[in-house]
Amino acid sequence: MKMLVLLGAILFEVIATTSLKMSYGFTKLIPSLVTVIGYFCSFYLLSLALKSFSLGTAYAIWSGLGTAITVIVGVILWHESVSLPRIIGILLVIIGVIMLNVAESLPAEVHQTQ
Repeated sequence: MKMLVLLGAILFEVIATTSLKMSYGFTKLIPSLVTVIGYFCSFYLLSLALKSFSLGTAYAIWSGLGTAITVIVGVILWHESVSLPRIIGILLVIIGVIMLNVAESLPAEVHQTQ
């Protein structure tokens, strides 16, 4: 359940960021409203996710997956360039998110240093 809340926050963040580009500097009403509402919903859901996730893990997943998905949306909607460095960057973000999830689920004694 906690992951669904965080994924919802990511989805709203991607929608808001996409709408931000479509708002042309807040000169178009509907995309501007979607941007504001989307960011509000995203931050609200992120705040709920922070009840279950550590701050660093939640923020890294939220910003990392949000960034990766936003890059993909940019490629699809605005035909932004696809290059090997961009693909490697997205893969590194995804690997980082996976590693944070694995670290979060490890027993507490694994996290402790001596």
